[in-house]
Amino acid sequence: MTFRASVLTLYPDMFPGPLGVSLAGRALEEDKWRLDVTNIRDFAADRHRTVDDTPAGGGAGMVLRCDVVAAALDSVADGRPVLAMTPRGKPLTQARVRTLAAGEGAIVLCGRFEGFDERLFEAREIEEVSIGDFILSGGELAAMVLLDACIRLQGGVMGAASSGEEESFEEGLLEYPHYTRPVEWEGRTIPEVLRSGDHAKIAAWRKARAIEDTRLRRPDLWERHGDAADGSPSGARRKTQD
Repeated sequence: MTFRASVLTLYPDMFPGPLGVSLAGRALEEDKWRLDVTNIRDFAADRHRTVDDTPAGGGAGMVLRCDVVAAALDSVADGRPVLAMTPRGKPLTQARVRTLAAGEGAIVLCGRFEGFDERLFEAREIEEVSIGDFILSGGELAAMVLLDACIRLQGGVMGAASSGEEESFEEGLLEYPHYTRPVEWEGRTIPEVLRSGDHAKIAAWRKARAIEDTRLRRPDLWERHGDAADGSPSGARRKTQD
């Protein structure tokens, strides 16, 4: 089964973009994943190829028409998950990425202007996804982020099978710090435990650093990690206070 990505956008020339280089680009050339891009504007019904209109009730900006976007979506719909990139969506997580990556692929809608006519989400089964609490000019870059996260997990894309397992968020924690040669640089040395050759001690050090860095840098993740480990919010609070 080859992961297939279908992107719906007003700017098809943006793809593959960054997905055409490095790991993702090499995997695309080797047919480890596939990409097809649909221009939403091709489904406009008038001679001006109009895809948007003014907001009902007034206000700034323009809104993508539900009839045009739905027609574009229906042309590629085949049972794969449909995701719309929008800041109103649920935050993208590594767990969701892993689920998507294990499937047949995804259809990704890239928003523009003020967003989509809400009736689109009422009429079609679409998952609204956000990559963060900030605003982009459109959903194309967000779609690339989503797809890159999925592509790197496809078989044979990363050099080592374990590369995708010991990373930030895989266990609900940030990843431990990394070091490499030279051993000493500007008076700073690689921690002795990492040079000891004692794999048990190294694993324990990495786990401890992952916990500590998550607790200090991302208290939101640490709280959720505590909930998952303990099964209750109070357990997470106890862990945070220890």
